[in-house]
Amino acid sequence: MSTSAGKIGAASRAAAAAAVDAVIHNGRSLEQVIPECLTEALSPRDVTLVKALVYGALRGHCLHQYLISKLLSKPLKKKDIVLESLLSVSLFQLLESDQPDFAVVSATVDAAAVLGRPHARGLVNAVLRNFLRQREVLLKAAMQEPAARYRLPVWLLDRLRSSWPDTWEAIAAASNLQAPMWIRVNQQRTSVSDYQQQLKTDINLSAESSAVCPGSLKLESAVRVDVLPGFESGHSSVQDIAAQLAATVLAPKPGEKILDACAAPGGKTGHLAELSAYGANITALDHSAERMQRVTENLERIGANATLIVGDAAAPEGWWDGELFDRVLLDAPCSATGVIRRHPDIPLLRRDSDISALTDLQERMLAALWLVLKPGGQLLYTTCSVLPVENQSVVAAFLQGHPEARVLPVDCLEHVAAKHIGPGHQLLPGNPLDSDGFYYALLEKAAE
Repeated sequence: MSTSAGKIGAASRAAAAAAVDAVIHNGRSLEQVIPECLTEALSPRDVTLVKALVYGALRGHCLHQYLISKLLSKPLKKKDIVLESLLSVSLFQLLESDQPDFAVVSATVDAAAVLGRPHARGLVNAVLRNFLRQREVLLKAAMQEPAARYRLPVWLLDRLRSSWPDTWEAIAAASNLQAPMWIRVNQQRTSVSDYQQQLKTDINLSAESSAVCPGSLKLESAVRVDVLPGFESGHSSVQDIAAQLAATVLAPKPGEKILDACAAPGGKTGHLAELSAYGANITALDHSAERMQRVTENLERIGANATLIVGDAAAPEGWWDGELFDRVLLDAPCSATGVIRRHPDIPLLRRDSDISALTDLQERMLAALWLVLKPGGQLLYTTCSVLPVENQSVVAAFLQGHPEARVLPVDCLEHVAAKHIGPGHQLLPGNPLDSDGFYYALLEKAAE
């Protein structure tokens, strides 16, 4: 390794370690920390490396944490705790990349100095070389510890095991895989087949369509959005097929008045507009003015219009004008346990104690938004959770208190959803579609 290459490698690992540390020890999300750690000094290639290191270290955190605890003779001092994240970044590479071991160790040792801990170079070197000597023994022992083996916190493993006794291990495994890149073709501007051909012609990229969700394409490999044909002019959007199914199931029609609650960042709002041929009267609601800016940007890119309101979905009295909606999409705040493969920070930021507060909020939102739905209208309750307590249990409790509500069957989900354990349809991560984990319950209000 040349001196310049070594310096760049050290800078990349230091940037990745700082991002991982911000998630693990400061409770910040990847969405917040990734932009901050990508400095102008990093080339596009190094930016790609930093992202790969961050995602890999977070996915493997529970395993790495176990290994580090066995490799350190005593815990790190609080002022040096960032070195734990640096070691995690290195362990990810030593375990799962094709980089030579000596190069990984050398760059990691130099990264300690970049992080302002030159005194720890020897410690980092000793820990990593000790790992290489004991790799097989340490990994064998780690497989006896559930959190290390499945790379998920014990609280989440316990919930998965109790909720899905026959498939919890498959859910855990799928959650640790890198998700494929799905895009949504704007069929108001081009056809799926034409866009597939354009991908092949322009960037030599193949893509697979899905009959379950017309307009969706799974790319054979992930690419930057700026190379997608027609992306800036709204010909396509990046969106997992499970998220695309939400608007597909709700099936908006031209002329209908539609509410997209909890709308940010606006992917589903845009999809509702596209599916209604830009003919629906759409209201996008979100509690965050800052996140609503993302909705504006996404709608402008695809050339769609919507009424944007900053407000609380659980308190319509603060924003609703009294005119009932034909359809309501409630993508409720949740544990996000179905999208861990895209957001490996989720299991590290969530706590078991968060779930009860989330279910309370979900119940309040569902009850409140039912009031703004006209008789004969439909409301789709959806989450990106795989925990029944946030899904089937919420809907079942709602149905008990609302005899005028009934759950409608959804044909496109019948053959891809997990077995029924209550009302609605549950997609588990991976599944036959290779989608994220999502839950859907399409509710109809009886006509008066």
